[in-house]
Amino acid sequence: MGNEASLAMLCSVVSQAMTLVNVFVSVYSLIIFLYVLSSWIPLPYNRNLNRVRRFLFDACDPYLRLFRRLLPSFGGIDLSPIVAVLALWLIDRAVYEVLAQFG
Repeated sequence: MGNEASLAMLCSVVSQAMTLVNVFVSVYSLIIFLYVLSSWIPLPYNRNLNRVRRFLFDACDPYLRLFRRLLPSFGGIDLSPIVAVLALWLIDRAVYEVLAQFG
């Protein structure tokens, strides 16, 4: 009975870890999408909008800079958000596959 309880707890922890990684990737991808969208749309000056844009910049720019250094310049087109989201998705799938071995 002790082994069954331990196995059930391990499966629960693995399931929760997979859910955590999946939710993190989904939310961070959404934040990147909002960052890109806010950079395309000229918004009027507003203190609250500037706080939101500053949060998006602070949350996304350090991660996107990693890919901007690696990608060549394509004129005015920045492909780093696309590559960054793809990298997040690949990490999500890799973590899922590794944790699925235990669950």
